[in-house]
Amino acid sequence: MCTATASTGALRNGLQAWRWYLLALVVVLLDQYSKGLASASLDYGRPVPVFSWFNLTLQHNSGAAFSFLSSAVGWQRWFFTVVAVVISSALVVWLYVAPRGQWLLALSLALILGGALGNVWDRLFLGYVVDFISVHYGGWYFPAFNLADSAITAGAGCMLLDSFVHREKSDD
Repeated sequence: MCTATASTGALRNGLQAWRWYLLALVVVLLDQYSKGLASASLDYGRPVPVFSWFNLTLQHNSGAAFSFLSSAVGWQRWFFTVVAVVISSALVVWLYVAPRGQWLLALSLALILGGALGNVWDRLFLGYVVDFISVHYGGWYFPAFNLADSAITAGAGCMLLDSFVHREKSDD
């Protein structure tokens, strides 16, 4: 029984998690670079059509997803920053202790971590999150988003897929 515990511990990412932390850093850097380009190149609120269903539109979101609480008086900036920092800390630990063979889980955690930190950076230094990707069809517009949001969404999708791939069989 001691052998199983020792071997299980050896199968954790441990220091090998640096690869996934590096991926999260790449997500943060790409996100910040794209937000910098958008902020420097786009006029606030003025759509630049790319395709019939896709615009680049610079927007500032002081709330959360879908501009939730964006009209609050300012406390939401710090609330969402604290929530994201707590979640990011948990993701750092989870990546460290995750089983080494579960690359899809590690990928999802790294994408979510990078996206969360990209948006935290904006909240801390700008007071809002820079959004610039606008998808629409007819008169329906999806709320503007950014690469960090895309990474979080892709990470959540990978995590959902991983939950099906690594579903434990019941002993019934």
